[in-house]
Amino acid sequence: MCGRFTLTVDPGQLQEAFPWVDIPDDFLPRYNIAPSQPVAVVPNDGINKLDFFNWGLIPFWAKDPKIGSRLINARAETLAEKPSFRGSFKYKRCLVLADGFYEWRKEPGSKTKIPMFIHLKNMSPFAFAGLWDDWQSSDGSEIRTCTIITTEPNEFMKPIHNRMPVILSPESFDDWLKPGDHDPSLLQSFLQPYADEDMVAYPVSRAVNSPQNDSPECIIAIPQD
Repeated sequence: MCGRFTLTVDPGQLQEAFPWVDIPDDFLPRYNIAPSQPVAVVPNDGINKLDFFNWGLIPFWAKDPKIGSRLINARAETLAEKPSFRGSFKYKRCLVLADGFYEWRKEPGSKTKIPMFIHLKNMSPFAFAGLWDDWQSSDGSEIRTCTIITTEPNEFMKPIHNRMPVILSPESFDDWLKPGDHDPSLLQSFLQPYADEDMVAYPVSRAVNSPQNDSPECIIAIPQD
């Protein structure tokens, strides 16, 4: 799964990486983004504008918004089958912008798990494949939420975790963000493990275990034994 990630670049750097997106200049760096919190997304609404949706998908038909806490990730292999995701996969896709993510590596012969920070070698921001939906509460207010799609790990990620978030290639953005229904076989072809050789990982402080900690300390490497 993908349960924590980062977006530490400033608005100008994000704009440089995504020049076709209308990006506001008033958001702060995030070092420990956790479920239920607002995340930076570009939905396929044809506007190409950065917005902030709550992380944890609440399908439009849900009776209880608490379902969102269980739907922070969506498995790429079953998107077209699962009632919680198949509608969004067909009609409501998005990019979730990030520049790194965390996974917890289990230590052999121990119950201890070491938090690992994973990012691209070139340190550039990137986009997770995401789905979104809007849900109407009983008072008529609208809540927009999203989930991050995961897939099988590449060889680099296998020693760390048995899943990894889908990092989309820039070449797939146009098709992924086309409004409305789209060729499901083409969309599915984008949901592949990212290239091993482009990724870096290192252990970080257990401070990241608490969502209350959201500071540069979270991404500082700690010495390995």
